[in-house]
Amino acid sequence: MADTRTRRDNVPAETSSLVGRDAELDRLAVLIGQSPLVTLTGVAGVGKTRLAIRTADRLRDTFTDGVWVVELSAEQNGDLVGHDIAAVLGLREQAARPQAEVLADFLADKNLLLVLDTCDHLIDACAALLGQILDDAPRARVLATSRQPLGLPGERLMRVEPLSLPGPGATASEAVRLFNERAHALVPDVTLDPHEVARICHLLDGIPLAIELAVRRLRALSVQQVAERLDDRFTLLVGGSRTPLGRHQTMRTAVGWSHELCTAQERLLWARLSVFEGWFDADDARGVCADGRLPVLPLARLVDKSILIADGPRYRMLGTIRDYGAEWLHRLGEERIILARHYEHYLARARLAEAEWYGSRQPYWADWVHRALPDLEAALGRDEGFDLVTALWFVWCGLGRVRLGRVHLDRVLDRQLTPSPSRTKALWVCAWVAIAEGDTAAATERADEAYETAMAEGDFAAAGCARQNAAAVAIVLGDPDEAVRLGAEAVELFERAVHLHIGLPVAEMTLAMAHNLRGEFDPAVEVLMRQWARCTERGELWARSYGDHVRSLAELGRGDLDAAEAYARTALGVKWRLGDPLGGAMAMDQLAATAAARGDGRRAAFLLGAAWRMWTACDLPEPGLCPFAVPREWTERQARALAGDAVYERAFAQGTTLELDAIVARARGSAGLDHL
Repeated sequence: MADTRTRRDNVPAETSSLVGRDAELDRLAVLIGQSPLVTLTGVAGVGKTRLAIRTADRLRDTFTDGVWVVELSAEQNGDLVGHDIAAVLGLREQAARPQAEVLADFLADKNLLLVLDTCDHLIDACAALLGQILDDAPRARVLATSRQPLGLPGERLMRVEPLSLPGPGATASEAVRLFNERAHALVPDVTLDPHEVARICHLLDGIPLAIELAVRRLRALSVQQVAERLDDRFTLLVGGSRTPLGRHQTMRTAVGWSHELCTAQERLLWARLSVFEGWFDADDARGVCADGRLPVLPLARLVDKSILIADGPRYRMLGTIRDYGAEWLHRLGEERIILARHYEHYLARARLAEAEWYGSRQPYWADWVHRALPDLEAALGRDEGFDLVTALWFVWCGLGRVRLGRVHLDRVLDRQLTPSPSRTKALWVCAWVAIAEGDTAAATERADEAYETAMAEGDFAAAGCARQNAAAVAIVLGDPDEAVRLGAEAVELFERAVHLHIGLPVAEMTLAMAHNLRGEFDPAVEVLMRQWARCTERGELWARSYGDHVRSLAELGRGDLDAAEAYARTALGVKWRLGDPLGGAMAMDQLAATAAARGDGRRAAFLLGAAWRMWTACDLPEPGLCPFAVPREWTERQARALAGDAVYERAFAQGTTLELDAIVARARGSAGLDHL
């Protein structure tokens, strides 16, 4: 055997910085100390090799017999893996003995780290070899990189995730830092628009290899041009350099290798799953992908091979992986039929969600919407009728997606002009959304048409929705008398309807708000008590929380500040739980108003700042446009008068900078903001 004491490692020198991975490096060092075999898994191009090499470099002094890297990407014969390892370790060939036995004898008393890089295509061979030698080498450690586990007892897995991406409106993250560092190293004088860089990093899912390949294009394109052309990722990221990145010359090569490692069933499932834009679960996958050709879906195997990312029962694909699958779906001639299945699946789910929205399942369906929204948007883009866009009315009207809903509602209403019950429903939904946007002219036009056609069709529930819209418009326009009249008419129409409709508690809340504006706080509370009982009986939360918000306004009018604050906190908790940013922002504004009424200008300013952040960060309409929102101007005047301009500005700024989850948690506590 060769004497390895003169050479203690073969870790290759790194020629560029490793961005971001400090936490992963620390965790990896701990795992290697605890287990004889640690496997790094993750999608193609995510940086498994770089992380393994940097770890090997950091642990040079930990292993007295060295750190050794065995590159297996070029090896196609599993029987030769042992010989590849032996060659790196400097062992002589011994024809008379099995290579596993030679390695086991050599490693028996060695304190070393063996890095097996790229085991994907040699999983069985690597597992069989390591299974024979690790039991006899108690001080040896193996760090493997693979897109799927080796499957040995005692193996510890660590999934390498993409680099962090900037949040909404932000331009700083690990992915952005990598892009900027590589760009300035390649083109020192390059000018980078931070928003375009953030956009590129989002399009590339934070995958380091994809980012580095995109940076190369800056020799010929501006950063804006790179961003614009990334819709066809794989075409752009091919070539562009005379010195390719090892085996990953292009993203197509990297992802294509994963494709080659899949079975025929796995490839077919990969292609079909590419129609999903966001998170999906096993039921979604079966509803869209299962048929006679694919009766059983090997989802777990695609997770093991890093094609799918799993989070509990949910799955998703990174964009680069999805695009590759979509190419194969097109080649297979299944694109049209699978997209049609995708649409029908989400339409059926949306109809069920709508049917159950007026009840105790609201939290479940709200969570579903927030997860499924990318796929719902994709399905809406393929819908020329009213079915899906109106089934999702509770998303547009109840979960704060007013702008998205308005776009699709206007689109179908402008194309489908023939009167029908479906068009009537789209009209009152569009009126509701237009009110939230402050577009009272459009809301009035849509609501009036909806009322006329609904009455002609004998649909009293739809007519009630239209009249509730009209009452809300009257509130916005400052006509509480008309709002009371229309609100009472809406309630009467819903009571005449054949089926129970969630529009009834909404109309009651609107009627109570109109009473508030007339200073009739006791009648408002009477209406809201009936509304609260109605919603509680069904386990309904969303409309009831709007009732709690209006009740807070009434109690503030009656001078009961404790009750006003309690109802506002309750409304805020429900709105935040359901993911209704519009309702949450209004509730936060109302808490600010109660703070100002108590004489606490500093806390009122802080809460106004937090509410402002909700209005702006969640892409909501202008603050105060909603008919049920407290006038912010009154609260600001009171808070400034109480605290002074300097204190007000500081507290307001603090409210705009803290994390919203933390603010909501503190605002919901009875004393959570007392120290402000």
